[in-house]
Amino acid sequence: MIPHKYAPGGFLALLGLLMVSPLSQAQEPQKPMVYEGTPGGLRILEEGQPPAMIHATVDDMKRFREANPHARPGSVQAAGAAADLYYHSGLVETAPKVFLVLWGSQWSNNDPSGEVAILQNFYNGVGASSWLKSVTQYCQGVPVGTVFCNGSGTPAGNNAGILGGVWFDNATAAPRSPRQSQIAAEAVSAAQHFHNTTSTSNQSVQYVIATATGNNSRGFGTQYCAYHSSTSSTVGNVAYTNLPYITDAGPSCGANFNGLGPDAGITIVGGHEMAETVTDQFPSTGWLDSSGAENGDKCAWISSGQGAAANVTLTNGSSVPVQSLWSNAFNSSSGGCVLSYP
Repeated sequence: MIPHKYAPGGFLALLGLLMVSPLSQAQEPQKPMVYEGTPGGLRILEEGQPPAMIHATVDDMKRFREANPHARPGSVQAAGAAADLYYHSGLVETAPKVFLVLWGSQWSNNDPSGEVAILQNFYNGVGASSWLKSVTQYCQGVPVGTVFCNGSGTPAGNNAGILGGVWFDNATAAPRSPRQSQIAAEAVSAAQHFHNTTSTSNQSVQYVIATATGNNSRGFGTQYCAYHSSTSSTVGNVAYTNLPYITDAGPSCGANFNGLGPDAGITIVGGHEMAETVTDQFPSTGWLDSSGAENGDKCAWISSGQGAAANVTLTNGSSVPVQSLWSNAFNSSSGGCVLSYP
């Protein structure tokens, strides 16, 4: 058995990301980003809102890896930086539930890529899959800095039946380019719609706020593919994902990535955000590495070798494209990106 292991100094790295964030005005038009840190991770998107964990675009990740040729595949940080995820004192989702919200009347008879059906199928089959099982090595209720739980604490869950419900909130139009605060408010409305009206009922719950084609937040496809965050409210702290209409971004957010088809980005990005929320429900208090990357960030958009994005089979028998997820335990605890977990 490997004893508890501790990693130093992660909070200073996270603080640095907040202070120098290149996306501090991500809801407004931006100049091309210059990479002095990681292309994905913790960013301030809107003044007065909690930080969000962004999912880097294919192009941004490619530029980062080209600029950092010594960064090994499966790692978003330069060589020499600590690779392990470690515990930051917060919550993991011990029995995950996903509630999918199709926000706005813009969805009415307007889903050219069939993203609703693809997302519902994915969330219906991802629970108890070997792909998601890697999250179960991470836990809560252990000392800050823990890298290997080894049966201590309470592990993140990989239960069947993760999809808790779907809400077509289409009585009125969603904002044309919704800001983070508006997406957060919709997540609170979703919690109330699904009768999750207490802090306890919102534990292990995440709300995926999906917007219709042509109705995405600013920065989508150029600065990020999606992001997850949380908001405090009268119903407790609510975890949510901003999931734009992924195929609108084309190859920048996964269309035909690794030859996986024009719709590949829908489940690659959706799975990335879901798995990160399971292990870091209220960013950035769960499991991250010393550069502020989560289990999805570290393995985003790998096109070859160990951990390359590929089709996997879910528990409902569907074969869907996903990215790999970081596993501290892989390769005799050396760590790496995996598509399945023992």
